[in-house]
Amino acid sequence: MDEQALRRAAGRVLIVGFSGPDLPDPLARLASEGALGGVILFKRNLGTLSEVASLVRRLHALWPAGDAPLVAIDQEGGRVARLGAPVLRLPPMRVLGEIDDPDLTRRAARVLGSQLRALGIGVDFAPVLDVDTNPDNPVIGDRAFGRDAEVVTRHGLAFAAGLAEAGVVACGKHFPGHGDTELDSHLALPTIAHDRARLEAVELAPFRAARGALPTLMTAHVVFEALDPGVPATLSSKVITGLLRGALGYDGVIVSDDLEMKAVADRWGVAAAAVRAIEAGCDALLVCASAERALEAHRALVENAVADASFAARLREAASRVDGLGRVAPPGLDVEAQIGAAGAAAIEAEWSSRRVGG
Repeated sequence: MDEQALRRAAGRVLIVGFSGPDLPDPLARLASEGALGGVILFKRNLGTLSEVASLVRRLHALWPAGDAPLVAIDQEGGRVARLGAPVLRLPPMRVLGEIDDPDLTRRAARVLGSQLRALGIGVDFAPVLDVDTNPDNPVIGDRAFGRDAEVVTRHGLAFAAGLAEAGVVACGKHFPGHGDTELDSHLALPTIAHDRARLEAVELAPFRAARGALPTLMTAHVVFEALDPGVPATLSSKVITGLLRGALGYDGVIVSDDLEMKAVADRWGVAAAAVRAIEAGCDALLVCASAERALEAHRALVENAVADASFAARLREAASRVDGLGRVAPPGLDVEAQIGAAGAAAIEAEWSSRRVGG
């Protein structure tokens, strides 16, 4: 495999974030070569519906003819929602778990998915499959459907099914479970000391149930001492290849959490973490803010692939998995009408009227 092909494979595994309304020139050049997997959008990129649609059309125009980017977003509901009204305003997932009507959860996700698809967004990094067992957890909390693995499983699968019905890729997170941490992996490296029996009964249960139902899963930058002492799951072949691929039999696309988060960036750096994540078994790598860090990750992946045939083979496999995810078309000219016709108001009224405790 020549270096240009490896350069393309190294880019296809990257999903990048950026500041402002346009992809920075160095990343746009990678996109024009077909050497970039896609983008993740944040509030900093988004404005009115027409502005969002225009941005997504510009992104599509950067990729070669016959190719298309993955356009992804974190649109969970509650405090993690990048798009505002008139896109469906979902409550924290805890509220849906307390109502405990999986059909409502599925229908809500279907409405949300239809709106995302109308905007040309084809991947939603949701649902959260973490079980919120630690009231001192600073990062999960009400993002989880509940404190019980069965509730989380019921509603996580329902949410994923609703997105799928709308033609949007769901991504369950954060494997093998971020629910019982006391640290935020954006800021530090959390450790979970539970034994394997506890992990199987609680943390792993929703992911085991999701293995045939969700096309993508996202890793956690969390150390699980019973699985691989000292190594965060994202960078652990024991966790990703051994447990998720092997023991659980998961065959979908495995996405790293953002490699710029301090849990991994402060210890390994983004470039080295990118290489380690691919070696561990991840397929897609998130680099959510810095174009410079994304380019460093790309160079490191290419260099390692050129030097190591086994790494090159793993990189090609990862890129092939990412390429297999369905893309959605860029938005049409009737975005506002499509968003308005999705039925968001009825869903919002329904969950609001049924909310436990008013």
